[in-house]
Amino acid sequence: MDILKKITDRFKDKITDASFEGANIVLYTNNEKFFKEGEGKIKEIVNEIKKRIELRSDQKILLEKEKTEEEIRKIVPKEADLTNIIFDSHRSVVIIEAKKPGLVIGKQGIILDEIRKTTLWSPQIQRSPAIKSKITENIREVLYANNNYRRRFLNSIGKKIYNDWNPEKTEGWIRLTFLGGARQVGRSCILIQTNNPKILVDCGIDVASQGKNKFPNFDIPEFNIDQLDAVIISHAHLDHVGLVPYLYKMGYKGPVYLTPPTRDIAALLALDFIGVAYKQAAKPLFSSKDIKEMVKHSICLNYNEVTDVTSDVRLTFYNAGHVLGSAMVHLNIGNGSHNLLYTGDYKYSRTRLLDPVVTNFPRVESVITESTYGSKNDVLLPRKDTEKKFIQMVKETIEKKGKVLIPELGLGHSQETLLRIEEAMRIGELPKVPMYVDGMIWDINAIHTAYPDFLSNRIKSQIFQDNNPFTSEIFSRVGSPQERKEVIEGGPCIVIATSGMLVGGASVEYLKHFAENKDNLMILSCYQGPGSIGRQIQDGERVILFEDEGGRRKININMRVEMLTGLSPHAGRNELISFFNHIRPKPKRIIVDHGEVSKSLDLASSLYKLNHVETNVPRPLETLRLK
Repeated sequence: MDILKKITDRFKDKITDASFEGANIVLYTNNEKFFKEGEGKIKEIVNEIKKRIELRSDQKILLEKEKTEEEIRKIVPKEADLTNIIFDSHRSVVIIEAKKPGLVIGKQGIILDEIRKTTLWSPQIQRSPAIKSKITENIREVLYANNNYRRRFLNSIGKKIYNDWNPEKTEGWIRLTFLGGARQVGRSCILIQTNNPKILVDCGIDVASQGKNKFPNFDIPEFNIDQLDAVIISHAHLDHVGLVPYLYKMGYKGPVYLTPPTRDIAALLALDFIGVAYKQAAKPLFSSKDIKEMVKHSICLNYNEVTDVTSDVRLTFYNAGHVLGSAMVHLNIGNGSHNLLYTGDYKYSRTRLLDPVVTNFPRVESVITESTYGSKNDVLLPRKDTEKKFIQMVKETIEKKGKVLIPELGLGHSQETLLRIEEAMRIGELPKVPMYVDGMIWDINAIHTAYPDFLSNRIKSQIFQDNNPFTSEIFSRVGSPQERKEVIEGGPCIVIATSGMLVGGASVEYLKHFAENKDNLMILSCYQGPGSIGRQIQDGERVILFEDEGGRRKININMRVEMLTGLSPHAGRNELISFFNHIRPKPKRIIVDHGEVSKSLDLASSLYKLNHVETNVPRPLETLRLK
């Protein structure tokens, strides 16, 4: 069915061009009256075909760029604090960046509508980060610099989706092959095949492993990168997104679907991954050029936004409550004949930073769930109790003139910890000692300030009211070896640094200098992968071998070490069970992955007994048929 012809025939001489932007349809008109007044007619056909359609002006009738900028600055209140106006002429779109985008939109979109009718450009709004973010700026530059390529790319995706589009088609089969993440935490990667498309969900790295076990298994007959239709990413941790740039190095030219914050953080972590490889005198897996290709081919979706990714697969992201931009992946396959939910990593309870995971869906037949803390022994302490213990330990250490080291993942844990410390110092629970932020955490904080709509209502309202906790004067950035040296040689302080598992990064450098002083404290609060230094210390090892420029040296761990899993952004055992108690509708099948073998098996057994549904714990490279 030629869907574009069906639409343009309806409007006859009013439409000069019609194209796709992914699954969305864009119509261009040189009829000014129709552009201003034709929305009602567009809505009629949207209701009929159930696809998103946008009406834009043909380039010939657009107001000149200089005059358009003048008009925008006249119309938008000065309080909005405009930071940039960028023209995407190929798409007749003007991107308006502002520190207070709500003032650019106006009540019920009145200001946007005035811009549209006055200039005939289609305005799109973006928030300027409260903390300057070089990575966000660079990503936006890549997208704007390649806007002509982007238009052609998005149009080609749409053609592919609608080429075989048949709303009546419900037959076919569905198979899942676990290329990574089965019975382990790391390198999450699932190949979904139907009798038409092939889709990859997540494509991560196991940062704590070595050799082949570090990466997904691509050397199987079912995986052919030239036949891959789409890649879908749940969130920006390396064990879920770390290998995506490598796909583009291998020749993949298709789309990667993710949320906007996930795109920005994934690019930042990928650049850091290259930097770490160079520091370890290793050849990086991919280059910055491959990261640019990932950005150029990204298609970003907000929560609850529905899009077709192939002719018979429809995607919706739902809040997972795990980290900024983390999403549960809901796939409607075969026009609703089977609905699959891939949870990615999730958090059932509310945190300081995020609202809890969504549990209500239109339809769900099968669920793939994580099981990081899936065993009966993984009952996490209540967050309030954990935070109280955390503050008490930090206070005791500072009173002894010691230093506190908190190795963290750059995304998720770090921001939760920073918010708790900021509050404790603000209300007097902790003395105001220096709080140093080292590694990529600072840049990820900046990305948080660019996307407050993905944060909890409480933090969002603080940011909107210019009471942004991420910009607190309590935090100091450590950006050079000299600054790090000053921290090490200075007085009592709190240091938060990557990596969370002490696998390279700034946290290892601090550990080398802090470890032998019994007055110092290290708090491990994230998952420690097997083989990592963090896991060795967690398991009781108190003499650690480090590789230094002068060779290997032993470090005695005399400092106090505490493990606080209650601060985890993962669901604990009780939360995993609660999620399945409350999910609606109830799935007919539960597939357990992303956990150590014993934890995955334990969780699957309990879910089977409690829910009386089929459960599976697939092995690496195992294929399951859903339909």
